Amino acid sequence: MTAGHEQAGAKPRQRRRRWRVAAAATRVFLSPSPVGHWDGAEGQDRFRSAYRTAFRDLPKPAASLDVRTDYGLVRVYRFAGKTDTTVPLVLLPGRASASPVWADNLPSLLAIGDVYTVDLLGEPGMSIQDRPITGDDDQAAWLHQVLEALPEESFHLVGLSIGGWTAANLALRKAARIETLTLIDPVYVFGDMPLRTIVRSLPASVAWLPKSWRDSFNSYTAGGAPVEGLPVAHMIEAGMKHYSLKLPQPERISEDRLATLGMPVLAIIAGRSVMHDAQTAAEAAERALPVGTVRTYEDASHAISGEHPERIAKDIAAFIAPFANG
Repeated sequence: MTAGHEQAGAKPRQRRRRWRVAAAATRVFLSPSPVGHWDGAEGQDRFRSAYRTAFRDLPKPAASLDVRTDYGLVRVYRFAGKTDTTVPLVLLPGRASASPVWADNLPSLLAIGDVYTVDLLGEPGMSIQDRPITGDDDQAAWLHQVLEALPEESFHLVGLSIGGWTAANLALRKAARIETLTLIDPVYVFGDMPLRTIVRSLPASVAWLPKSWRDSFNSYTAGGAPVEGLPVAHMIEAGMKHYSLKLPQPERISEDRLATLGMPVLAIIAGRSVMHDAQTAAEAAERALPVGTVRTYEDASHAISGEHPERIAKDIAAFIAPFANG
């Protein structure tokens, strides 16, 4: 694990959005490469420029870390919290969104304690995949290795969208370092993805189609909110256009599997999500989680993290309070 990378500048943040872009949950690529990769130097440069611009909306990180795993190099940022805690939060973003997606959430989450953000391996971001990820065990293995490399003994793991599935998948396979689990409108966890969403995502995954098609899908997932001109939306669109994912399709987690989770779980469901039926998902969470707290935000879209950052932080703070210091 190495530190000392150039840090993207952080300027005083003004709330410029009350929503969060959620990128396509299904991607189709024909590249023969066995690992995720850019379509060329120009596309990678365009994404990195957009990433740096969007990163300026985050508080300045205390450290930038590259963690070596068996599957590649994983970029992790540490943000110093406003209160002392021995059990920090670890945030996993949605598809194609990387650490800058948490810009609206970090100020209120840092009131709880230290926070790590992770750029998911095999996704557009600053992590670099160099070995194929062939199944759910591999997805758990690289993330477990990241947590093992961090100095703390345990973590409050928080996942958004596909990051929620990634967090739950780890908790089912390698739970030793997970104190609590928070799943924010996770996909493939409490319900199946509707066919209409899968169909709408397909054109957004075709790189040569116009930018407007990707913006249209991202707006669809965000409840129809406009996405043009926003730094994080520009970053997501650049990743969708220029990066080829080579990740296995996540397996839907059954209720029987969820029932084996031993740690406390907070499930936050978006009432207007297009990634599953909200009522069905909430009922599944209520039935399946042995130690579960379920919250449905009735007016939220799948862009819930940007629409309700303070409410999410308040719910997480109350949920982890009994375990905040280990």
